[in-house]
Amino acid sequence: MQTILGANGQIAIELARALRRSHTEDIRLVSRNPRQVHPADQMVAADLLDAAQTAKAVRGSSVVYFTAGLPPDTQLWETQFPTMLHNALAAARAAGARFAYFDNTYMYPQDARLQTEDTPFAPVGRKGRVRAAMATTVLQAMARADMPVAIARAPEFYGPGKTQSVTNTLVIDPLKAGATPRVPVRDDTRRTLIWTPDASRALAAIGNAPDAFGHTWHLPCDDERLTYREFVALAAQALGRGPGYKVLRPWMLSLAGLFSSQVREIQELLPRYGADNLFDSTRFQQRFADFRVTGYREGLEQIAHEGPGA
Repeated sequence: MQTILGANGQIAIELARALRRSHTEDIRLVSRNPRQVHPADQMVAADLLDAAQTAKAVRGSSVVYFTAGLPPDTQLWETQFPTMLHNALAAARAAGARFAYFDNTYMYPQDARLQTEDTPFAPVGRKGRVRAAMATTVLQAMARADMPVAIARAPEFYGPGKTQSVTNTLVIDPLKAGATPRVPVRDDTRRTLIWTPDASRALAAIGNAPDAFGHTWHLPCDDERLTYREFVALAAQALGRGPGYKVLRPWMLSLAGLFSSQVREIQELLPRYGADNLFDSTRFQQRFADFRVTGYREGLEQIAHEGPGA
């Protein structure tokens, strides 16, 4: 039995699909209100803030994937994420399961240095500090070696369906709706974006490779690293729209933050858009040499074929 904690997000949905397609039909989906991806999926309602519920949900699992997310609310992150992670790790340890932790890059320096699995943490802002503390907790569990643990780290997403990311929200969704896309901070810095189905397929591959545990992995991305100027042009072409867009300068976002809590919540992430984002996944690509990465043009064409309501 392979269990996905936090099962309603886009990464978890694609992970369930990848597991069933290539690894196992015994899949358990855990969240407060789980939704089936396949008819045979087991669904378990559990609150990851409750240790007993989490332990019961994980019991009998061979692999546990932590893909839980929270709204972009700093206080929620600080008060809930560490507890959820602690409960998940304890439950997996009690079940004798392998633990695969899906992570992001908020704890990395927000500058143009090449990001590898050995990049030291230098978080900017409260959310970054939460993610650094969580990653450190997982690394400590890995070092104790009393359970198999792996970290699968992804840069910013773009993708199909209900993918939630800055790129989807500001670029892809407006283009699908016939509106003007917006670019945060600058349009000339190189971005590393991961196609969400690729992130989930790679997470599934790690979860089913015993030798992948005991390591941190950067999940595979297109090495082309387009600027937002280039990405918007490619997306507009795929979606049959004009190439125009608007750059949201830092002062505009600061002003908008006076009136929008949602904008205020992303302020600490803005420095990353002022510099090249160079995320390196060589280690994964060498270990999983047969893994095929989805190119930007192919991914954007798949989004175009979904239609405007997807």
